[in-house]
Amino acid sequence: MQFDLDYARKVIKAEAEAIASVTPIVDASFAEAAGMLYNCSGSCIVSGIGKAGIIGQKISATMASTGTPSHFLHPAEAVHGDLGRLRKVDIVIVLSYGGETDEVIRLINLVKQLEIKLIAITGDSESTLSKYADVVLCMGQMSEACPLGVAPSVSTACMLAIGDALAFTVMKARNFSVEDYARFHPGGSLGAKLMTVEQSMMFRPGEKLPIAEITHTVGQLLEKTRDVKRHGAVMVVDEDGKLAGIITDADLRRLMTQHGQQAFDFKVADIMTVDCKNIRVDALAAQATAIFHKYRIDDLPVVDADNKPVGLIDVQDIVTIKVVG
Repeated sequence: MQFDLDYARKVIKAEAEAIASVTPIVDASFAEAAGMLYNCSGSCIVSGIGKAGIIGQKISATMASTGTPSHFLHPAEAVHGDLGRLRKVDIVIVLSYGGETDEVIRLINLVKQLEIKLIAITGDSESTLSKYADVVLCMGQMSEACPLGVAPSVSTACMLAIGDALAFTVMKARNFSVEDYARFHPGGSLGAKLMTVEQSMMFRPGEKLPIAEITHTVGQLLEKTRDVKRHGAVMVVDEDGKLAGIITDADLRRLMTQHGQQAFDFKVADIMTVDCKNIRVDALAAQATAIFHKYRIDDLPVVDADNKPVGLIDVQDIVTIKVVG
């Protein structure tokens, strides 16, 4: 079978050019729609039927994962009980290129009866959908890329781009952080890469940490940290409670080998590693991995914004959760 690869390239080019052509849709109406979503105290309900409905499901999923509560409502199922998903505090987005589909028109009536705000993403500014929508994002008429010129392709590609633009504009306005994103994506490799140091360190908030004061002796250090759970290092703090250095098990073994019982009388300040590597509690675990690899260390103090120890992360913790740098 010989395939027309030139035609395939034309399809991709046609969709890319169409997406670029709808950039002017980002205007005052777009800003109004973004404002409605940003200020919505309920959920963003996305609806559409056929290929537009499939695009709507993706847009809804994108919103839900980027800080805008959302779910998809099938217009045909709305009249069979799913209308109960809607509340007055919600915002409804309906995707329909022609804006005249029977199921969509029926949904519009239900939405307006409930006095819910409606945003339309459509290709016809004179359609029934556009007439009753509170905000209309009109792509204009366009030619589909399929050989027959009828299968949704260019139009659905543009709908998806417009939906992404809305979702990400609101996401940016919310100052939605990578840590926020990680909370919504805890599974799989993505969740691992976005896991924070706080989520992966061996100590939980409130747990006793392996900490010694800079004025302590080695004997006092051992006594103070005797009942602390598994750790391979002790963090040393100054009089203000800020991280001053670190002493590892290897440091203590060398000291004991060289000085025997006298090692217990050494001052912590004399054997600690000052200016030790550390990491902020809100950093990504992947950043900790990079430090472990670069400096060939096994233990990394975790500090807060004031440089006070709040935990300790071990290279084995990173290996266990399969975080890659």
